[in-house]
Amino acid sequence: MAAINFFQEDISFSLKNKIKLKNWVKNTINFEGKKLGELNFIFCSDSYLLDINQQYLNHDTFTDIITFDNSDTEDVITGDIFISYERVSENAEKFSSSLPDELHRIIIHGTLHLLGYKDKTKADKTLMTRKEDEYLQKREF
Repeated sequence: MAAINFFQEDISFSLKNKIKLKNWVKNTINFEGKKLGELNFIFCSDSYLLDINQQYLNHDTFTDIITFDNSDTEDVITGDIFISYERVSENAEKFSSSLPDELHRIIIHGTLHLLGYKDKTKADKTLMTRKEDEYLQKREF
């Protein structure tokens, strides 16, 4: 079942342009030669994401995103993407970006992780940023 879902855990905010966001993410997946399974974007607080980071990854640091790949096959993208709304808001200010732009960047960043892109090395980070920029240019909203 192909679906993109948006949830809030311990915060309250209204995500705008949900249908356009879903289409944009689907188009990105298709453009990369994969199929959409089920993607869940879960928006939460810093402390909620820190708990996940500690419990599942043994990392004791704040982060803006954690992506869990639940795919059963290589060509179907399925996963849960947890996003700290607080961290994204701070990053928008820090990088002089608008909140919607920073939110879209992190949404596509998590999607790119599920598509196989990494960001641990300098070369991987460069490619990831290039791909983020490429797909941000393809937004139609």
